[in-house]
Amino acid sequence: MSTLPKKEEALAVEVSCTGDELTVLLADGRKVSAPVAWFPRLLAATRKQRVDWELIGGGIGIHWESIDEDISVAENFKIDVALIVQGRFSDTE
Repeated sequence: MSTLPKKEEALAVEVSCTGDELTVLLADGRKVSAPVAWFPRLLAATRKQRVDWELIGGGIGIHWESIDEDISVAENFKIDVALIVQGRFSDTE
């Protein structure tokens, strides 16, 4: 039985971007957001360009082809990596 923590990545499943805010829905149900001002290319982009995103790396990042922008979910939203403990702890072991 392993009691070592296993690192889980923060994975995006949905993205929305307004003129003011970039919001990301994570696979675990959390929603994180940041001001668009943090991302100069998104800030300068048109509405059409902002909604034309794709997930990369299975959700570890977001890519906007028309403005050549890539955003790492964990790094740019300062998401702590969740630790999941496998197995059980027992006083009798």
